[in-house]
Amino acid sequence: MFGWKKHKKTDSDKALPEHIAIIMDGNGRYAKKKNKPRVHGHYEGMQNVKSITRHASDLGIKYLTLYAFSTENWSRPKSEVSYLMKLPGDFLGTFLPELIEKNVRITTIGNMDGLPIHTTKAVQDAVEKTAHNTGLNLIFALNYGGRDELIQAFQAMAEQVSNGSLGSNEITGEMIDSHLMTSSIPDPEMLIRTSGEYRLSNFLLWQSSYSELFFTDTLWPEFTTDELDHMISQYRKRERRFGGLNQEEE
Repeated sequence: MFGWKKHKKTDSDKALPEHIAIIMDGNGRYAKKKNKPRVHGHYEGMQNVKSITRHASDLGIKYLTLYAFSTENWSRPKSEVSYLMKLPGDFLGTFLPELIEKNVRITTIGNMDGLPIHTTKAVQDAVEKTAHNTGLNLIFALNYGGRDELIQAFQAMAEQVSNGSLGSNEITGEMIDSHLMTSSIPDPEMLIRTSGEYRLSNFLLWQSSYSELFFTDTLWPEFTTDELDHMISQYRKRERRFGGLNQEEE
């Protein structure tokens, strides 16, 4: 299973990251800066998803996880939530043919049952049509919360312990990995947050324990491929020790 097994130094540490996760923050502030309604910021943010996805695919990144809608976002005004629930259909309606052409595979993490039917249908259609693609894995975190994910994993393991199919001493890091929504996805080497905020906001809490964190004041609609390239360049210069020592310290 993915997760704890990867917490070792390898000869490929200076290579491109396999998995980049992004907290796409700042759409509302972008709209305010432009004297536009908040939905304008979300629309422009959607356009930037296309740009960053194209670039990640061209670079050869294998996994790109985007925090599209959190479990806490339901507390926003109903009109804004309604618009956000329309975005997956609008995004995939215009961009899916290109994604298929670029061999991109679409998957999701989060509780899809809690989303409107039209949102779920648009996403499931895209997942099915790209299921056999072998290029970039574009992962949308929809109605996702890291704490909820961990609670569900622990509840599932508790049920297995209760019925005797799992021993309590078998609950290891790898076992927890296998019960997460990301069980088939490697942990992100890079986690990026835009807009000048310095927190994870309930995103990939378990999976990001050894991620290299990158924060920028740039608002998501203005986050460019050049800035992403710069962050990747910085990532490749970092020493990833996973709690151990580098060669000079050993």
